[in-house]
Parts: sequence; structure tokens; C-alpha cells
Amino acid sequence: MLRWEDSIHALGVAEMDATHREFTALVNLLVECDDTDFAALFQKLLDHCRLHFTSEGRLMRISRFPAMNEHEGEHHRIYGDLVQMHRAVQRGRLALPRAFVKQGLEEWFGVHLASMDAALAAHLKRVGEARVEMSGGLPVLG
Repeated sequence: MLRWEDSIHALGVAEMDATHREFTALVNLLVECDDTDFAALFQKLLDHCRLHFTSEGRLMRISRFPAMNEHEGEHHRIYGDLVQMHRAVQRGRLALPRAFVKQGLEEWFGVHLASMDAALAAHLKRVGEARVEMSGGLPVLG
């Protein structure tokens, strides 16, 4: 189970932290739910990840994040895995998707958050601070 702890998981970028809290909540719901609720919750997770990855992609573009291609490549890879798992869920095959959520996603998220997302958050803070200084105190990045 993914237990969100601000001291461990929060990156200090409000938009990213809120999205990551929502992600962990959805993963936890999927781990705990019964088979009758799994398909609907998995669809919510798929929708969440599409918006989550699009949002981070937008942040990377507007801030000109140097590792954007690698980061987005990782998003595409995991989203592709989710789409494949969703197909299995739609056919009523839940064993592999359940294992993927419980083990694969939890492990992936920890590594992705600590590496790629932490680097993006640090970049956003640096760029935001530089733009605030250059714009006379008016924040440019939200």
C-alpha cells in the first residue's frame, strides 16, 4: 500500500503534490477494492494518469525542462502498460492488473517520484525563482 507522507513524498510544487496524492489514493483504493469495483476504479486511474502525465508534460514544456524527453518517455511507457492492463480488465481478467497495481505501480511510483519528478520539481523551483527575479516580483510559473 502506498502511504503518502509529506516528509517523504512532497516535492514542494503544489500542482504536482496534489496530483501525486490523488494517484496514491486511487492506487490504494484499487488495492483494497473487491472485483466488482475494480474495473470502474481502474478506468479512473487510467483517466487520472492521462491528465497527470499531460499536466506534467505542460510544466516541462513551459519551463523548458532539459530531461523532458526521458521523463515523457517514461510516462508513455507506464501509460502503455496501463492501457494493456485496462484491456485485460475489460475482458474480466483481473489477476495480472491487480498484481500490476499492487506491486508494479507502487514500485514504479516510488522510483519515478524520487528521480524524475524530484528533478522536475527542483527545475520548476529554480526556473520559477529566476523568472520571479526577472519579472520584478510577479510570479510567472504557478
